[in-house]
Amino acid sequence: MKKVVTFGELMVRLTPPSFDRFTQSSRFEANFGGSEANVAVSLANYGLRSEFVSCLPANKIADAALADLHRYGVSTERVVRKAGRMGLYYMEEAVAMRSSQVVYDRVDSAFEGVEPGNIDWDAAFADADWFHWSGISAAVSAGAAAVCAEAIAAARRHGLVVSCDINYRRNLWKYGKRPSEVLPALMAESDILFGTELEFQQALGVDMPQFKAVDTSYRMEMEAYTRAAEEVARLMPRCHTMVFALRNVLHAQHHLLGGTMWHRGRMYEARIFDIEGVVDCVGVGDAYNSGIIYGMLHDLPIQRSLDLGAAACALKNTVPGDYAQFPIEEIEAAADGAINGRVQR
Repeated sequence: MKKVVTFGELMVRLTPPSFDRFTQSSRFEANFGGSEANVAVSLANYGLRSEFVSCLPANKIADAALADLHRYGVSTERVVRKAGRMGLYYMEEAVAMRSSQVVYDRVDSAFEGVEPGNIDWDAAFADADWFHWSGISAAVSAGAAAVCAEAIAAARRHGLVVSCDINYRRNLWKYGKRPSEVLPALMAESDILFGTELEFQQALGVDMPQFKAVDTSYRMEMEAYTRAAEEVARLMPRCHTMVFALRNVLHAQHHLLGGTMWHRGRMYEARIFDIEGVVDCVGVGDAYNSGIIYGMLHDLPIQRSLDLGAAACALKNTVPGDYAQFPIEEIEAAADGAINGRVQR
């Protein structure tokens, strides 16, 4: 069975209930998540061997977070425990025309203090096929960015496929480095890049078309996406695949989702999903990545892999929390257009 290793920070998410604002609520609902952990959970749900590597404090909250991952079948054997605390983020959920608000509280977390040499990457990758990391980890601290580089180098030595979600988060870059000084060198050692059109622009300065769908009849600017992909490939010659995850938000509960994927010189297009009644859009990009990783690990046609990614992304919008909650059979059914909201009996 194929194995995927992901690396990142596992956090506690605190959300006021019932769309309350921070200033209104006396209660917060807590759950665990983080981009790379979200990918690990989805892949475990799909039946793959999935391992999450991180650095967490040695306390009961971290124990609970790891137990939550174990519940989904994710291995955490090589999570390092050291001084610090759990990273937190507070999220005020979007509704109607009101945007979501996120406040990070990650300073002095155990993950912020991770350093090269803390994790035995050769052991982690000994029986693995794929390594997935993201720009969030590189944004947290200079040490975490150095560990990303260390992990990528070890993954290359072991012959793994390396994928990167650009995951640009402006509010995280606080340690004196600009993203442009850190991310491109790490991305250049990756085989597959995931990101939104804005993230590719921010990380690499590549001009990207804008996704402006208001219904499923929208015609994608495929020539423009092809030009953008070819420019990324020129800047990142090792990268053979890039995924542009596309979203147009009409209002908080009505989103249009699409995507394009460039693979070894050919461009592919996903169907557009029109989603009304969005429940929670946190982790939708991670779900997109997981569907594509699953397809590529199983040597499915590239179009099918992209379709699984788009379907997984669409379905993630329908459940609360960071983690997607779907077996691969539901993802396949959504990709085939067989899910329609009716009662299944």
